Amino acid sequence: MDKHVILREIKRTAEANGGVPLGMEKFARATGITVADWGKLWVRWGDAVREAGYEPNKLQGAYDASDLLERFISLMRELRRFPVFRELDMKHRQDRTFPSSTVFNRFGNKRDIAAAVIKHVEACEGYEDIIAMCQAVTEGGASVDASDEGLGDLPAENFGFVYLVKSGRYYKVGRSDAPGRREYDIGRHRPEGLTTLHVIRTDDPQGIENYWKSRFAERTWVTSGST
Repeated sequence: MDKHVILREIKRTAEANGGVPLGMEKFARATGITVADWGKLWVRWGDAVREAGYEPNKLQGAYDASDLLERFISLMRELRRFPVFRELDMKHRQDRTFPSSTVFNRFGNKRDIAAAVIKHVEACEGYEDIIAMCQAVTEGGASVDASDEGLGDLPAENFGFVYLVKSGRYYKVGRSDAPGRREYDIGRHRPEGLTTLHVIRTDDPQGIENYWKSRFAERTWVTSGST
């Protein structure tokens, strides 16, 4: 999309909003111009707003609060749930215009982020789904520690492990309830032996496994099932 068209739309929607530029998600709904369009021209939404002649609000650095929260909301709608911190970092690796989890830590822990999102959208229409997801976090009884990568408030039975192993020149991504057990079973049947390269603990082992299997399909071998 032409850069001048985006800048013109930023100015038009800002004037219609009392001289205040729209946040990323509201701008997308109003114009149909998404991060896939402007992200090819600017690293941050605030950069585009600034080039259009407006000054975004600051939040302790390069990202403004509205921009951060709307990016978080965008990921919530993409995942259809409140993201854990590993999912923020995965999104950052996929899309370098998306902030890493450490940037969102400026708001505090997972519950603090949920509260900030609710406050950001509570006066707006069309965010009922977002508020419901956030309330499930803010009204939870367990404590939440940001250092626990956003996973500390989930029951243990929701956790699993996703592993990456190597045998010869091939790799395998799989999931397991207990790290080491599945890898041992697979290794017994590989003449080249087996080396475990990486194991992560996650609340969505099947989703994470499917993502990495799809991404590295050409370099992995297939075994029956995961445990």
